[in-house]
Amino acid sequence: MPQVTVEHRGRVALVTISNPPDALMDRDTVPELSAAFTDLEGDESVAAIVLAGGVPGYFIRHYSVGELEGLSRTLRERSVTVDPANPLPPRDIDALFDRIGTLPKAVIAAINGSAMGGGFELTLCCDIRVAEEGDYSLGLPEINVGILPGAGGTQRLPRLIGTARALEMMLRGRTVSPAEALALGIVTEVAPAGRCVERALAIAAEIASKPPLAVAHIKKLARSAVSTPLEDGLALERTLFMDLLVSTSALDLMTRMNTGTNDIRNVE
Repeated sequence: MPQVTVEHRGRVALVTISNPPDALMDRDTVPELSAAFTDLEGDESVAAIVLAGGVPGYFIRHYSVGELEGLSRTLRERSVTVDPANPLPPRDIDALFDRIGTLPKAVIAAINGSAMGGGFELTLCCDIRVAEEGDYSLGLPEINVGILPGAGGTQRLPRLIGTARALEMMLRGRTVSPAEALALGIVTEVAPAGRCVERALAIAAEIASKPPLAVAHIKKLARSAVSTPLEDGLALERTLFMDLLVSTSALDLMTRMNTGTNDIRNVE
């Protein structure tokens, strides 16, 4: 049975991880999500995407530890060793998470339940995170089973909330509530119970109403800001600014504002 469903809500696509076994991400979840995002990236009718969990109480519980244990046993039986001086190539899950981050469309995580380990790392790839009010956990507790967050968590969480806070969470294997996630800056807001997906769809619809090229350029610049030298980032910014300035959509919107009564905050 498919784990991922896609619904179109106007210019917004709702991607629901609707049938994962025990609310766990596994080897079948990743290719299904990859296929969905590949289709949506090329779909010009879609301007923004919402990603949500479909099992009540869960976004994604975490990646299947049973699957990881099996992989561990197989690798040990083969006497596989790893040399940190020779980094391993990206896996399918890495390619998926990177694609979400570099997609020229906004991706919003509707965190409507527990999201730990790989599930939490999936939310970190998204551009905006909205959590649902409730008694559930968010975080990266991998150290408690002797491993580390291996799908981008050690890199994305420090960039989001700072090194000290991220280290404290990961070294202690500590998870947080939606309210603490809001205080830490992990999520942008906490929606009332039962309304998380609705709220994420509303934000997505708002962004979908903006000029798509402007959305893509802003996302590209903001996403690369931390890792790009300031001089290079400013050079790309002024280049993409000019690219938008000469676009038809920008000229039309600026003209309408200058000849009408609309404020720059609500030009449509």
